[in-house]
Amino acid sequence: MSWMLLVVSGLLEAVWATALGKSEGFTQLTPSVVFFTALAASMAGLAFAMRELPVGTAYAVWVGIGAVLTVVYAMATGTEPVALAKIVFLTLIVTGVVGLKLVH
Repeated sequence: MSWMLLVVSGLLEAVWATALGKSEGFTQLTPSVVFFTALAASMAGLAFAMRELPVGTAYAVWVGIGAVLTVVYAMATGTEPVALAKIVFLTLIVTGVVGLKLVH
């Protein structure tokens, strides 16, 4: 259950990171509300997952999922250019996250 909660929290990290960019310094209401809501839910999920998972592993997985999904979303929407090197390095992050799950 902790791993599932951690994955959802990582997904929410990508949501709040994207919303933060779209909030334009908190001048846009809807992205700002999405940011604060997703941030609170993401942090709460991370905190609950850390009850059963080591802090270092949980944090690394949370950040890895959030970072990868944020970049993938930006590339999919055209906000950020797609590049083979980015895909290779994102794959390395995903491999590291999977590796942390396997060695746990």
